[in-house]
Amino acid sequence: MILPIVRTSFVMNEIRPLLGALAARSRHSRQRWEEKAAEEGIDSVLDHPESLAAIMEGDGVTAVSPKLAFYVMVRHTLLESGLDNHDIADYVAALLMEFAVAGRAYRIARHDDKMYHYVVDLVSELEGESSERRQFLLRAHLGNYSLWLSGLFPDYVIARVHRRGAPGISYYEDMGAAGFRMASQCDLAGHFDLSALYQEFASGFPLVRRALNRVSDRFFFPAATTPIDRLLRQVIDDSLSN
Repeated sequence: MILPIVRTSFVMNEIRPLLGALAARSRHSRQRWEEKAAEEGIDSVLDHPESLAAIMEGDGVTAVSPKLAFYVMVRHTLLESGLDNHDIADYVAALLMEFAVAGRAYRIARHDDKMYHYVVDLVSELEGESSERRQFLLRAHLGNYSLWLSGLFPDYVIARVHRRGAPGISYYEDMGAAGFRMASQCDLAGHFDLSALYQEFASGFPLVRRALNRVSDRFFFPAATTPIDRLLRQVIDDSLSN
């Protein structure tokens, strides 16, 4: 199960490399940045306008932990999109960390035996009989997998549309939103305090997906496609939003 606990796990020692990178970019000393984090909270540093550039330039990204890099990438890109919600950024960063484990993106839980490579397989099992816990995990995974695939690999999704007539971005948006919505209605979502967050993802799925597209384009696959390919994707996005 994916929980939004990345942000709350940070301790001062973990953000010190970021403080050093910020000090190198500004007139403030590392000590002053440490005082700022201690007095105003770690969010005052993580959300600082210079934090993303401090991590991405020079050796910053190799100096910080992967979860810190993922969180800052996601948080700042969501802020650019007008989504000022720490929990959403925290959950998406946790999703990226969890799905980085080999094969995890195709399983509803890290140690589950069954793999699902297609959304239709998840939907098919949802329509059958299974335990309350498995139903919850299937619903949440429908949302998580749809967001991960359409968010990080939109060009792959669109290429499959052209080559094989496979479902497009709007299909994953609809299925992902449905998955999160159904998961929010499960008792286990309430138990883990996820109901409201799942509802946020259900209602704002396209906005989060587009922000994750920008994370992918900027940081993970900056040269994977031509500018024309991304222009065409933007046209598709614009048509979906109108």
